[in-house]
Amino acid sequence: MIIITGAAGFIGSVLTGRLNEDKIFNLALVDDFSRNDKARNLENKSYRCKVHRNEFFSWLKDHQIDIDFIFHIGARTDTIEFNQVVFDELNLNYSKKLFSFCTNAGIPLIYASSAATYGLGEYGYSDDHSVIRDLKPLNPYGKSKNDFDIWVLEQKDTPPFWAGMKFFNVYGPNEYHKGRMASVIFHAYNQMISQGHVKLFRSHNPDYADGGQLRDFIYVKDVVDVLVFLMQTKPDSGIYNLGTGMARSFYDLAKATFNAANIPEKIEFIDTPVDIRDKYQYFTQAEMNKLAQTGYTKSFYKLEDGIQDYVSNYLMKNTVL
Repeated sequence: MIIITGAAGFIGSVLTGRLNEDKIFNLALVDDFSRNDKARNLENKSYRCKVHRNEFFSWLKDHQIDIDFIFHIGARTDTIEFNQVVFDELNLNYSKKLFSFCTNAGIPLIYASSAATYGLGEYGYSDDHSVIRDLKPLNPYGKSKNDFDIWVLEQKDTPPFWAGMKFFNVYGPNEYHKGRMASVIFHAYNQMISQGHVKLFRSHNPDYADGGQLRDFIYVKDVVDVLVFLMQTKPDSGIYNLGTGMARSFYDLAKATFNAANIPEKIEFIDTPVDIRDKYQYFTQAEMNKLAQTGYTKSFYKLEDGIQDYVSNYLMKNTVL
């Protein structure tokens, strides 16, 4: 049996569907299933059972012998929540408990870290373990992810295989429930449909033009392909970046979204909100050498191609993956 936490959410539900494509249906899905706004993500999925996240650890004790692999994707991902206690409970301590369980039970584990751990990029964007303790995340969410990465690297005893995945800017189908935390592509498309234009943040950094802020955007289909590859091959355990290795501008993103939706381009610029302005990343770009060394050779979606697929096959049709 394979377990997926956060299974009703964005990446978790797409991963569930990806495993179904490989005829893997012996899945235990873990989440807070009381949230009806995520229910669509699992309507077309096949699985063995659903387990509420609050009952997960007691359930594990009774099913330990049946478990082959765990994907720990579930997390509190709100970057504008500043109550550290929330993240310590849901991201840090919950993850420590699961990692320890996998260690004692001998179960391989892949967990979700984040590019938010890199902060302003003072130490670059390398997934070399030697720099992780020095990183300076900009918010409690990023700190909780980095604190767990640090804790994992301090453990003498570990699962037989483990990987922490630093997800960069993931976009794609099944993110409709994420509200403000959904990708810029999702929000841009909906602005185009409702208002005929897209609003991008004005630059407050003289080194970047308005809309010239750069991010490493990665399509969710690429993300889950990598996760399945690592489950199947189990290379060296460690923390891995998961982006494309190619930063692109928000202007490029908006232009590609207009093209995909066949809507005339109209972009307006607004000030970055004051509450996030001093914590705003102007550049992220994953160093991807470590993943390449595992033997993963499949090319990633180019931004324009990923947006075309997302817009034409999911957003315009109001469907999920």
